Amino acid sequence: MDFEPYRGELTAFCYRMLGSVHEAEDLVQETLLRAWKARDRYDPARASVRTWLYRIATNVCLTALEGRGRRPLPSGLGRPSGDVEAALMPAPDVPWLEPFPDARFDVEARADLRLAWVAAVQVLPARQRAVLVLREVLAFTAAEVAGQLGTTVAAVNSALQRARAALAGVGDADAVGEPDDPAVRAVVQRYVRAFEAADVPALVRLLADDAVLEMPPVPLWYRGSRDYGRFLQRVFRMRGTGWSVWELTANGQPALAAYAPEPGGGCRLHTLQVFTVTGGRVAHNVVFADPRVFDAFELEGAIPGGEFRRER
Repeated sequence: MDFEPYRGELTAFCYRMLGSVHEAEDLVQETLLRAWKARDRYDPARASVRTWLYRIATNVCLTALEGRGRRPLPSGLGRPSGDVEAALMPAPDVPWLEPFPDARFDVEARADLRLAWVAAVQVLPARQRAVLVLREVLAFTAAEVAGQLGTTVAAVNSALQRARAALAGVGDADAVGEPDDPAVRAVVQRYVRAFEAADVPALVRLLADDAVLEMPPVPLWYRGSRDYGRFLQRVFRMRGTGWSVWELTANGQPALAAYAPEPGGGCRLHTLQVFTVTGGRVAHNVVFADPRVFDAFELEGAIPGGEFRRER
């Protein structure tokens, strides 16, 4: 019995449930190990292999979530800061939401991997979260989900209704531009050119008026193109010019690996930036600086100087 073809979609499921790629990979490994040990008890007359695996994965995730809080982004913890010179002090005690490395996994439904959607889902109670993902994203029937959760169809439908109501205020995922959309690519490439040139006015012209910039594990975040631009001025003042950028994708969104110039030459990995592009403008940029995130994306830690705008 070969379970490997399901690894990518199970990883995406566990990621939606926990908000962490590292934890998702561990839980998928545990799921497949449990399935292998129980393979002689699998009954194909009762469920497909895929449905059976999701039942195991769901129970593994629910156990992992017992007694723990959600994984937020900074914008989910408080009001935006108006001080672009504030100290950039990380909050390592917060279990921050992590981005999803698209290139490493074969996953079809990327719209429901959007950072904003995953962050919103983290607010739901664990079982509501499971019902929402299993029904809305993975299109299991209410009866299948009831079997996976060991509950009734009525309870599943009730949980789904509550989950939908809780997420009613989340933005429409379909409004977020796909990374391979020519208009989105044009915006991102203009952003890359302006960023590498440290041209803050050009960067600001690419932003929505109410653009959001946040930087986990630093709990600060900013709203508005003015503060976004002022913060970028600070970044270039502190770290210098001559950055290099690597284009990639994360959570089904355009992303950049930004490499800051080093005094002795070359550039060192500084941040992974995940963009939301809507209406031809950058509406949101989540800037990750956690080395564990870099490892998940298998990013090079340092590069020589010069042109570096390759895609992954």
